[in-house]
Amino acid sequence: MSVSGRGSLSDPEIYENVPGHVIPIIEREFDDFDTESSRFLAGDYPENEFIGFRLKQGVYGQRQPGVNMVRIKLPFGGVTPEQMEAFADVVEEHAPLNKGHITTRQCIQIHHIPLAKMAKLIRTIADVKLSSREGCGNTVRNVTADPWAGICEGEVFDPTPYIGAYVRYFVRHPTTQLMPRKIKTAFDGVPTEDRAITGIHDIAFISKIQDGVKGFEIRVGGGTSIMPRVAPTLWDFARADDGEYLKIAEALFRIFDGQDWLRVNRARARIKVLVDRDGIDAVREMVVKELEGDWVAERDFSIDQKLFEVDEESLAPPVPASFASANGDAAGFEAFVADNVQKQVQDGFSAVEIKVERGDLTPEQFRGLAEIMRTYSGGFARTTIQQNLVLRWVRDESVYDVWRALQGLGLAEVGPRTITDVVSCPGTDSCKMGITSSMGLNRAVKERVESMELTDKLTRDIKIKMSGCPNGCSQHHIANIGFYGASIKVGAHTIPAYVAHIGGVYENGVVKYGTRLKVRMPAKRVPDIVEAWIKLYEADREEGEAFNDFALRVGPKAFEDAARPLAIPAQFGLETMNEFIDWTKDVPFVVARGEGECAV
Repeated sequence: MSVSGRGSLSDPEIYENVPGHVIPIIEREFDDFDTESSRFLAGDYPENEFIGFRLKQGVYGQRQPGVNMVRIKLPFGGVTPEQMEAFADVVEEHAPLNKGHITTRQCIQIHHIPLAKMAKLIRTIADVKLSSREGCGNTVRNVTADPWAGICEGEVFDPTPYIGAYVRYFVRHPTTQLMPRKIKTAFDGVPTEDRAITGIHDIAFISKIQDGVKGFEIRVGGGTSIMPRVAPTLWDFARADDGEYLKIAEALFRIFDGQDWLRVNRARARIKVLVDRDGIDAVREMVVKELEGDWVAERDFSIDQKLFEVDEESLAPPVPASFASANGDAAGFEAFVADNVQKQVQDGFSAVEIKVERGDLTPEQFRGLAEIMRTYSGGFARTTIQQNLVLRWVRDESVYDVWRALQGLGLAEVGPRTITDVVSCPGTDSCKMGITSSMGLNRAVKERVESMELTDKLTRDIKIKMSGCPNGCSQHHIANIGFYGASIKVGAHTIPAYVAHIGGVYENGVVKYGTRLKVRMPAKRVPDIVEAWIKLYEADREEGEAFNDFALRVGPKAFEDAARPLAIPAQFGLETMNEFIDWTKDVPFVVARGEGECAV
């Protein structure tokens, strides 16, 4: 179950190829965090220096004083029952909101933790081989991937073992500790599906076989935020089994790390800016030249000791001796199977996608899911970039039992990745950069589209996302209907508002950014506007016309015209006070946006 290896370039550790243990745990880091946080709380550690230290440990400041968020990395989204139970324990003990949050980068975030309690939390999760190391800061962040990797049709090869090697190589790596900005990475094995959305990443790897040899196409320079770009191909084919893909990645990171001009403006200090300025051909030439450096001979790119290899099928549950079947609840179960269950490429198994509302799970749900995973999926699950959870290796005979168990947890809702599966970042609930309550709007929009009782398949396929600011943690740029937080000034008062993007794409191997509309919408009117757009689409579309095709045909003006009557800002007064208060809030809205710590 384990092999000897090196946990970093400087620290010998043990790699354990057990589900969910990808990042080596180094015990002394907990002592360091205890010591340094105590120094900071005592006033003996300058805040600007301490911020950089804690960010490397995955601890991020919040807009609320005195508390922090911890971002726990789940490489490729992999998680075990024991880890789910650990999440339940730390949420129950430390998180006043009594929830953990699945992010669009497949991590788990826990909010509102006092700094004095953070070291204990990190130690607790480390006991089940979880790590927050480099969950924040100017590092290689969590590596995302297709949650169906290894079990889906059309896969060139499963990149999971190579993701493990990549994570293990770059965590604590000296080159990647203080780059101009963060690096977001994705791997995908099915180019025609690209469920990892490789095009929006700083660096991405797509499985490819050339002359019988496994390798990756490497894409570089994607990203959303204030300068959305789709990543072009840097390297057509980098071999996998000899670690060439790691060598090329390190060469790129060394080049990026040396661009001092990028450090001047932290908001634009991303690889995409370098690619945008110099062009992908010039960046490729830089990489070729960098690969001629003496540093290459000093590195060990072999991956045999770094691969994350687990035979999931051998640990999957056996065919149950007996199992239940649908009877009076057949209609509900069949709807669940149609929307939430996907046959694996391996005969006799299915993957079950669990729709997690706003990505939030309570301790009871964490523990209940752990038991379901342990009983019905051999312990295998992965979080998704839609903030959901996929149970893998569920026996076909057990799908009904899983559905019934999920009902008991309030997690059996149909329709993941449909119009009712609204995605959002935490917004002003916790984020310093947040302008609006994107989580509050998420709830309001979801309730509105559910109240419409939409049954048309094309309408249900619409994807809605919203972010609390332009940065795009919800990936609103690529939604069919996406929103980002803004404001509208009305005299001396301010209305929380949103700007919309229409027609984004991130499915079937295609990435396209939506068109930004030229109208600001009061936050409390957004559900009305979404309903108006849905009705516009259903009334005026052509036969079989998908939403994005309709949006392209009618143009952004049609959506702007439908929104404008509803978007006229109210004048401040007692009768209109509600519009000057954001969703889930109870005080008049003000823009209170702090400086984010991602680039500190």
